[in-house]
Amino acid sequence: MKKYLFFTVALTLLLQMPILAQEYPFLNPNLDLEERLNDAVGRLTLEEKVLQLQHDAPAIPRLGIPAYNWWNEALHGVARNGKATVFPQAIGMAATFNEDLIYQVADAISDEARAKYNAAIQRGIHAQYAGLTFWSPNINIFRDPRWGRGQETYGEDPYLSGLLGSAFVRGLQGNNPQYLKTAACAKHYAVHSGPEALRHSFDALPSRRDFRETYLPAFQSLVEEAKVEAVMCAYNRVYGEPCCGSPELIQQILREEWGFKGHMVSDCGALTDFHSGHNITEDVVESAARALEAGVDVNCGGTYAKGLQQAVERGLVTEALVDQTLKTLWRTRFRLGMFDPPGSNPFDAISPEVVNSPEHRALSREAARQSMVLLKNNGILPLSCNLESIAVVGPHAASTDILLANYYGVTGNAVTVLEGITNKIGIGTKVFYKYGVRPYQNNANPVDWVTGSAMSLDAVVAVMGISGLIEGEEGESIASAHKGDRTELGLPANQIEFLKTLRNRGDTPIILVVTGGSPVSLAEVEDLVDAILWVWYPGEEGGNAVADLIFGSTSPSGRLPITFPKSLDQLPPYEDYGMTGRTYRYMKEEPLYPFGYGLSYTTFEYESITVGSKNLSSGDRTTVSATVSNTGQTGAEEVVQLYASWPEAGEAAPLFDLKGVERVYLAPGQTKTVQFEVKASDLQLYDESGKAYLPEGPVQLYASGAVPTARSKALGIPDPVSLTLNLKK
Repeated sequence: MKKYLFFTVALTLLLQMPILAQEYPFLNPNLDLEERLNDAVGRLTLEEKVLQLQHDAPAIPRLGIPAYNWWNEALHGVARNGKATVFPQAIGMAATFNEDLIYQVADAISDEARAKYNAAIQRGIHAQYAGLTFWSPNINIFRDPRWGRGQETYGEDPYLSGLLGSAFVRGLQGNNPQYLKTAACAKHYAVHSGPEALRHSFDALPSRRDFRETYLPAFQSLVEEAKVEAVMCAYNRVYGEPCCGSPELIQQILREEWGFKGHMVSDCGALTDFHSGHNITEDVVESAARALEAGVDVNCGGTYAKGLQQAVERGLVTEALVDQTLKTLWRTRFRLGMFDPPGSNPFDAISPEVVNSPEHRALSREAARQSMVLLKNNGILPLSCNLESIAVVGPHAASTDILLANYYGVTGNAVTVLEGITNKIGIGTKVFYKYGVRPYQNNANPVDWVTGSAMSLDAVVAVMGISGLIEGEEGESIASAHKGDRTELGLPANQIEFLKTLRNRGDTPIILVVTGGSPVSLAEVEDLVDAILWVWYPGEEGGNAVADLIFGSTSPSGRLPITFPKSLDQLPPYEDYGMTGRTYRYMKEEPLYPFGYGLSYTTFEYESITVGSKNLSSGDRTTVSATVSNTGQTGAEEVVQLYASWPEAGEAAPLFDLKGVERVYLAPGQTKTVQFEVKASDLQLYDESGKAYLPEGPVQLYASGAVPTARSKALGIPDPVSLTLNLKK
C-alpha cells in the first residue's frame, strides 16, 4: 500500500512538472540572446514581471526559474556572506595608485564570488548576498573629509577614481567574450557624498562646470571604458530631480551620451524617498511610475512591488515599458549564465579552495603594504628586528575591527598589528603590550601602569586613530552622533593626551601607527612622535604589512589619494557641493599633507621631462617622458605622477589636475624613464554651462612625487620637472 501511494504521488508530481527545460526557447543557449529574452518575458504575467523588478525577485516555479536576489557587496572582498579574503578598504587601495594591483584584487574577489555562488547553488541557496551582482565599486568623489563613507571611495580625484574604478570593474567582470564572471556596479550616481543625515532629502546644486569636471568623469570612465554592467542611482536630488527619477541623469547622459547598455538599480529605499523625503510624488504608485519612466530597472526596496502594477492599471505607465525594463535587467542574468545548463561557462568550475587561499592572503598583504603612507620619519624607521625590547600600545594595537572597515567579509586569518609585530621580531626580544587608552573616552581608572613601562623600552609603537565605530554609513557607526559623519578632524582628545604623557615620560622613539578611512589632522601630535605611518583599514593581513614596513622588509610606497587639511577652518560648508576651496584641485590654503604625498626609505630625483610634440590641437595626442632616479641606498617603488596646470585660464581651471600615474621600482642608483600618453581631450576644460572646450594657450605639465606645491617640497618631496605645451583649437 505504501509503495503504491509513493508511485501515485510521484506520477502526480511528474504530470504537474513544467515542460522540460530544453523545450523552452529561453533556456536554449544556442539561440540569439534577444530571442531568448523575448521568449522569457513573453511567458510572464504582469504580476510576475513586476516582482522580477524587485531586488529580491521570487522564483517562478511553473517556468523552472529560481529566485534571485540582486543585492550583493564586494567593496574590498566578498562581503556579508561568510568566509572571504578581506583586502584593504577601498580608500587604502586608492593609496596604492596601482591600476594593475587593483585589477588583481578584483580578479581574486570575483574568483571567490563565483566559488561561493557555485557552492550556494549546489545547496539550493538563493538568498541575499549569495548572488553574482555586486554593488561595487563606490566611485563618488571624496570632496569633504567629514563624509563617513569617503572610506569606500578611491579618493578626491576624478582621474584616479576612474582609473582604479575601471580596473576594479574589469577584474570583477572578467574578460570572457560571452559570459560575465560577476556583474559590477558603479555607485552612487551622482553628486553624492554626504551629509549622511540628509541623504534622503537634500538637493545637490553644483555649478554645471563642477558637475562635468568633477562629479561625472569617473562614472563616464566606468561606463565607456570598463563597460560596467550596472549603475546605482543615489538617494539625493540633483538640480531638483531625484537621481533615480532624473531623465537627464539616466536617459540623456548615461544612456544616450555615454551609451550605457547595462541595468540601473536604485539605492535601497531611494524610490520611497520620492514621496517621503523629496515630496515630488503623492504616493507609492506615482513613485513607481516615475522611477520606471526614468529608467530604473531594479528596485532595491518595496516600491515596485507595492505600486507598479497599480501604475500600469491606472495608465501611468504601459506594460510594454515594464517588458522593456525587464529585458534590460534580465540581460545581465543571461550574461552571467544563469539560464544556461551547468558547465556552460568556465566560471562554473571555480571551486571553494580559492576562498581565502594562501595566494589571496598574500595578495591582500601586498595590497596593504602598497597602501600604507609614511607621513613622517626622522630616521628612526626602519627598526631592527633584533631590538632588545619594544612596546606595542594603543586602543587599536590588538583590534580586528580596524582591519575590516565596512562592507566586509569574515576570515579566520586576521592579523592584528600586535600579532604582526610579534611575528616579525627575533626570538628573545621583549614585547610589552597594554591597551593604554580607550579609543574615544578618557580612562576611568587614574592609575597608569602603561606609559612609564613603555618608555623604558627601546621603541614604542602606538596604534591609534579612528574606526568604523565613528565613521561610516548612516546607521552603522554606533558611536557617531552624526550618522557616521565627522564634525572634528583631529585625533580623539584622549588619544592626544596619552601621546603627550608618553612623550613626557622620556625620549624613547615613538612610532605612531594611525588607522582611519578619512583625513585626521595630526598637527597636535606631529612633533610628539618620531615617525607616523598611516595604515587606513588595511584588511586581514594588515598587521603583517605594518610589521613589514616598520622593520624594513619593504619600503613604504603608498600615496595620499585625498588632501589632509590642517583643520575644518580650511574647508567650505559641508552641505555646499561647489568645488571652490575643496581638494588639491581647488584648495589654495596650505594643507597639512598634500594629495599624492608619501615618504620612502630612499630618496628620488626627477631629472628630466620631454614631450613628442609641444603643440596640440583638438584630436591630437603625444607622449610625455619623465626620467627619475633612486639616489638613496634602498631599493623602492616611486609613484610618478603627471599633473597639468593652466597658467592663463584663471578661475576657469583647476590649480593642478592629475593626468597620469605610474609605479616604478628603482634599485639604488638606478634610473628609469616613464612614459605617459596625453591626448588633447585630456587637457580640455569646462565652461559655466558645462560644455567642454580646449583652452588655447599654454598648459604646464609636471612630473612629480606629489602634487607639485611648496608644501610638498617642504615635506621632502623631490623637485618636480616640468614643460609647457601649447594648445590650439
